[in-house]
Amino acid sequence: MNPKFITADRNSLAKISQKEYTMGVVIMFEVEFYTLPNGKVPVKEFIIGLDNKIKNKAIDSLLILRDKGNILREPYSKHIGNGVFELRIKFANDICRLFYFFYVDKKIIVTNGFVKKTQKTPRREIELALQYKTDYERRKRYG
Repeated sequence: MNPKFITADRNSLAKISQKEYTMGVVIMFEVEFYTLPNGKVPVKEFIIGLDNKIKNKAIDSLLILRDKGNILREPYSKHIGNGVFELRIKFANDICRLFYFFYVDKKIIVTNGFVKKTQKTPRREIELALQYKTDYERRKRYG
């Protein structure tokens, strides 16, 4: 793992969205955070708001996602439906989820996240991820 991502700060989060090179090998996927039309970035704000230990675990999990892409499976990732996946993050008793989907040119778009407090994923969080996915694809398609 690349040591410059160990500390979770705004600079680390920005670097996750850039194409990186590790040991001379091109990374297969690029992680991008979904941006609302007003410029806000919901998942970035969510990650920044987490406690440091779970924040670091979330960043590490995003790096694993970046490196593994569509071959990442449980326990790290689970398909939710309609092309949306959840990145499953756990540190001690803290559990959070980040939603993402794949887009052309090996892009992974991370949309939103939540702290998991119940066994079942809240439907409103899934619907929000689907809404962001639809909006992203529409804006890319029609400019």
